[in-house]
Formats: sequence, C-alpha cells, structure tokens
Amino acid sequence: MNSGKSIEILKVAHNYEEQGKRVILMNSSIDTRSGVGHIASRIGLERDAHAVYPDSDVFQMVKDIDADASCVLIDEAQFMTKQQVYDCARVVDELHIPVMAFGLKNDFQNHLFEGSEALLIYADKIEEMKTICWFCAKKATMNLRVNDGHPVYEGEQIMMGGNESYYPVCRKHYFHPPLSARGEE
Repeated sequence: MNSGKSIEILKVAHNYEEQGKRVILMNSSIDTRSGVGHIASRIGLERDAHAVYPDSDVFQMVKDIDADASCVLIDEAQFMTKQQVYDCARVVDELHIPVMAFGLKNDFQNHLFEGSEALLIYADKIEEMKTICWFCAKKATMNLRVNDGHPVYEGEQIMMGGNESYYPVCRKHYFHPPLSARGEE
C-alpha cells in the first residue's frame, strides 16, 4: 500500500508509448475503486485498462487484444488466480511479450494472496517497491486494516479501500499501532 505501484505502471506505459510501442494495460475487475477496467493513482493520473475477471484467460486476452504488443502491464496482480499467473508466463514464453505485474504480496493478516504466491513461483524477476511506515520512518512490510480508528486482524481477505481502511506499516506498528496518537481513537 502507498508504494506508488499504480503511478509506476502508468509511468512505464507512458515510456513505452512515447517510443511508439504498443502496451496492453490490464487490472483486476475486483478493484472497483476507480471503476472496473481503470487504473488510477492517488496523485491523480489514470488510464483505462482491460479488466481481468476471475475466469479470464489472460493468455487469450493478450492474443485477442494485440499479439504483437511490446509489453503487458498488470495492476492489482495479487487478485489474479494461479492459472492467470501461469497464463502470463505463457505470454512471455510463447508470445515473447514481457509482462510486468504490480501488486501487493500479503494481505492484512500477512497471508499471501493467491496471485502473489503464484508470482513468487513463476516470475522471472521480483522487485520490491518500498514505502515507509504510516507511524514511523521504518520500511513498511505489512498492511494494517483499520475500522473506526481500530486495527482489524480478522475478516474477509479482500475488502477494497484506500487510506481510510489500510495503512502501510512496519512489523512493530502492525502489532502495536499508535492510533490514539494520531487522533483516531
């Protein structure tokens, strides 16, 4: 959360397109915060994208959209299924199109998302985008879900939200968030 994943994907798309290269932008249909089939950053940049639904065949989508694209960029990749991540590997291996997938590694309970786990297995390269803890200057490694100023450690894995629902935090502040110090209790 708050590491700039969406702005990075939009920047990469811009850089490819500025050189006259075609890019396929995709994002999960589960992320409805800006509308299905839309990538939006918190700083205001946004673009339309092809929505990936839970039953979508990503390999076939790429073939149908543009089998000669220069790159496939996927936002909210944590919501992909294991099969969809495998489809991405096929895009790389069979269509020779690089795929860059951006997403969270772990959920608010520190469990891997299905798509993230599959990416850790099948990706050729993993790069971490760093951000800082909401409460201190340490590196954030976890996502703290909050509700009415209180930490939430149980519930459904997927609940869409932004800064009102999730904070990027270090391990210390995941277990002991100083919410009252921020006027949130």
